[in-house]
Amino acid sequence: MTLLNLMCKKIRFRYLIAPLSIVLLLALCWQADTVAQSEKPSKPAPPPAQQKPEPAPQDEDVPVRLSSRLILVPVSVTDQAGQPVKNLTVDDIVIEEEGQPQKITALGEPGKTPVEIALLFDVSGSTHGQFAFEQQAAVQFIKTVLKPQDGVSLFSIRVTPKLVKARTVSSEEAIAGIMSIEPLKEPTAFFDTVVKAAHYIDTTAEVGSRRVMVVISDGEENYSVANKLGDAMREILKSDCLFYSINPSGAGIRLNVISSKGQGFMEDLAAQTGGKAFNARKDEELALAFRQIAEELQAQYLFGYYSSDERNDGSFRRITVRAPKRTDLRIRARQGYYSPKS
Repeated sequence: MTLLNLMCKKIRFRYLIAPLSIVLLLALCWQADTVAQSEKPSKPAPPPAQQKPEPAPQDEDVPVRLSSRLILVPVSVTDQAGQPVKNLTVDDIVIEEEGQPQKITALGEPGKTPVEIALLFDVSGSTHGQFAFEQQAAVQFIKTVLKPQDGVSLFSIRVTPKLVKARTVSSEEAIAGIMSIEPLKEPTAFFDTVVKAAHYIDTTAEVGSRRVMVVISDGEENYSVANKLGDAMREILKSDCLFYSINPSGAGIRLNVISSKGQGFMEDLAAQTGGKAFNARKDEELALAFRQIAEELQAQYLFGYYSSDERNDGSFRRITVRAPKRTDLRIRARQGYYSPKS
């Protein structure tokens, strides 16, 4: 073989081997990359979305709010002559609940706390004799007591309780309502009307106000179908009402058992709530009774406390109010209240 032929063969072999080398090199690289990918640790899959833990069930705030309910205690204080005393402070007063002293606070100046009044007129036959004078005395009472922030509602005591005038802050509207009431010859559903008025004032009165029920009646119950004395007592206490009554019968309350019982009913209601029961023997005494109620409301203290007994069991809690440093004073206040019931 000539040198030329040998050189040509070498050249052809070199050009043949070069592409094969490249192909082989690429194949080796691809295989190495595949192995590397298979040996490379796989990226962990993202964890499944975690649900937020359910919040722990919370106690409803209603029982909590009720358990720390502010107990309102209107307090009437007079000296030995029966004149209102207006210079007492919290330090002079001790309030005990079931014998346990409570931490109290004064809510406003004496007589300045708003008043919600429910005025109840007995229109049965036993009160006809003085009815016109009763109206005039009640009109004067409203003129004396009612201030712009106060409210008043009117009821008539008859065979079925009747709301004569819905709550109003207008003395003119209240007076017009009083003068619109007419006497009737109907039985007396005394307890039913008292309960209806207690429920009404409880739902319409402003928060933190003094609640007062003033009843012009002989208390001779003879037609209530749903309530007795105990029911009336319970509902008045639940609605935080003071109960005042003016009996126009005078000496007539001793004429028969029914009259005596009627006055006794009203005295019990007044004593338990911190009010007062009057017996007017003549027109002048009836007007005086209205005036004394007005003066008392204008000098009345309103104390409050959060009960140290936080149970919500609906039980009746007895209250005593004393002024140990002023033994010369006469104090009237509610004798208890019903605790909230969860």
